[in-house]
Amino acid sequence: MKFTIYQESRVGQRKNNQDRLAYSYSRDALLMVVADGMGGHLHGEVAAHICVQFITEAFQRDARPVLRDPSMFLSRALTNAHNAILDYAFDKNLEEAPRTTVVACIVQDGFAHWAHAGDSRLYVLRQGKIAMHTRDHSRVQLMMDQGLLNAEEAAHHPGRNRVYSCLGGNHAPQVEFSKRLSLRDGDVLALCTDGVWGPLGDTALSEGLTAPDIMKAVPALLDRAEAAAGPSCDNLSMIAMRWHDDVTEPHGDAVSTQTMALDNFTTQLESFDTSRAPASRFDISDDDIEKAIAEINAAIQKFSK
Repeated sequence: MKFTIYQESRVGQRKNNQDRLAYSYSRDALLMVVADGMGGHLHGEVAAHICVQFITEAFQRDARPVLRDPSMFLSRALTNAHNAILDYAFDKNLEEAPRTTVVACIVQDGFAHWAHAGDSRLYVLRQGKIAMHTRDHSRVQLMMDQGLLNAEEAAHHPGRNRVYSCLGGNHAPQVEFSKRLSLRDGDVLALCTDGVWGPLGDTALSEGLTAPDIMKAVPALLDRAEAAAGPSCDNLSMIAMRWHDDVTEPHGDAVSTQTMALDNFTTQLESFDTSRAPASRFDISDDDIEKAIAEINAAIQKFSK
């Protein structure tokens, strides 16, 4: 495989960053996953982290170096991540399990397969235009489908952040799966939270991601999203990957997995990181973080067997 990939997450104007994101690749398969946690003190972060870490570890167990069935892998991984979040809530005696949106994508054999729950999105850009993006599992989207709102009204609706499908919570998630998509040279897959796509809109996203250098395009888009959102800026996170075929000379930062060993993986996973937020705004102590990490690992191990 040949591709260029970059990810970044920012706290925005919130106290804590409840977003988590990761990518991981073997010689012949690539995983990308983004989650946006929802919940009170620390719990949103934990739900998103369980989700991303669980799916990433499952990928590393199963992609040796390919997945037998990418869609089945996504179904099983998201379901078990949901159950791990519920188990965490049970052990903590929480009245309601924390929740997280998720969008996850597998690239293998030149095809992309993805699944999502909530309003974190995956965009496919082809020849400088948005070819498709995931449909939000949100109340506002349902109202738009019924003709009760247009896109401009939806962008400012007070219930625009309410989702009806997620991992965790008190209801089983309604996970939506894509058909497999054959990738072409230059295609861009972008996974992001609503903190990115909300302030920018489709036009700005497509313009930004058509820039030739993904490594610079993503930070520039996050800058624009932060500026557009202003004082109400949410956490914002994005992974973008540009696909390269075997004959085109790719960008200098492109990854080629051709020489990777069959059992090797390269992984980039965002963790708890207080350095991204000013100390006056970050209300989680080091002891809280260490305890949360231990509880996350315990929940993941139980459902990884």
